[in-house]
Amino acid sequence: MRGERQRKHPITLNWNPIMVEKQGFKHFMLKEIYEQPGVVRTALETYINNKWDAATANTTLSPISLGLPDEVLTNLEHVQIVACGTSWHASLVGKYLLEQLAGLPTLVQYASEFRYSPTPLIPNTLTIGVTQSGETADTLAALEMEQARRAAHPKASFAPRLLGITNRPESSLARLVPHIIDTHAGIEIGVAATKTFTAQVMAFYFLALELAYRRQTLSNQAIEAILNGLHQLPAYIEQVLESQERYIEELAHEFNDTQDFIYLGRGINFPIALEGALKLKEISYIHAEGYPAGEMKHGPIALLDAKVPVVAIAMPGSVYDKVLSNAQEAKARDAQLIGVVPMNDIDAEDTFDKLLPVPAVDELLSPIVAVIPLQLLAYHIAARRGLDVDQPRNLAKSVTVE
Repeated sequence: MRGERQRKHPITLNWNPIMVEKQGFKHFMLKEIYEQPGVVRTALETYINNKWDAATANTTLSPISLGLPDEVLTNLEHVQIVACGTSWHASLVGKYLLEQLAGLPTLVQYASEFRYSPTPLIPNTLTIGVTQSGETADTLAALEMEQARRAAHPKASFAPRLLGITNRPESSLARLVPHIIDTHAGIEIGVAATKTFTAQVMAFYFLALELAYRRQTLSNQAIEAILNGLHQLPAYIEQVLESQERYIEELAHEFNDTQDFIYLGRGINFPIALEGALKLKEISYIHAEGYPAGEMKHGPIALLDAKVPVVAIAMPGSVYDKVLSNAQEAKARDAQLIGVVPMNDIDAEDTFDKLLPVPAVDELLSPIVAVIPLQLLAYHIAARRGLDVDQPRNLAKSVTVE
């Protein structure tokens, strides 16, 4: 660019032919949905320190092993995250975890917007770039800009602390930032992200727990309870896949002529509503929007009629009753209600027209199980329409231009 000699070195990708075969699945996307229990298990095995014991824990042994140096995570006052698309949705879940578990104010920005309207500099800030490929142009540019403006600040407390979350440790992101969390999801062929989304969310669980332990915002017993819950997630995902896929495939037949969907969620599952809507848009070309359930009556409710299905995520926890109430408001406008709900929930059976039941996990862990039926719903609607599920029109796996 400036007449300087560039030295480039080849990097061997960590993959084998089996990883890029469909292995009996009709599409790569469906195969990758089914790979999610293994992805979660790999993450647990990689980042949870099994030598840690809540009863005998001390400050020298953390429950999480991210391999990050103390200077990155010590004395933090603020976290800002830059991402795009599905990675942005994963980051919204991360914001919830970082704020509720670690007590850290967290801002999630579209990388494309951050580049042109960056937030005022705040001292002792951790900046996280989240990108599946590690090559997303806007995310890389946002991180470069943040690194430059912090490096130019005279006060040491404003010095750059940069972290990347990616599935490609050999990527441009890994060369740009000094530290990464490798999500270990394996190669993802389908353009619509599924297993890499789940892997990114898992990375945020680990980061939030590491910071919660360092900042002593959670007791050791509370951390242990969350870790135990995380260990149960692979089996729960398998349960959803085994019990729901055939039913969702049949349910997809009802939406051949549907032109609009609404997705509703609250709290930690609002980002899952956004992600469910995005998956449907990406591969089925049906217009879909995700909203915070409590905001529906502030405008979106005008869209509802018998032709607009509403998918609501109603998992046990602090906002469960509120989501049911919001869903009933939609039902009063003749919308067909589809609920992602806990198994054997009588209240949900009385509220929704169609149920997508998942195991009744703690609200904090519910995004990982709630997203699975939404991925399957998007997949089967698109496949039913005979569309190219793995290579949807106008989209690329890595957005490497602005």
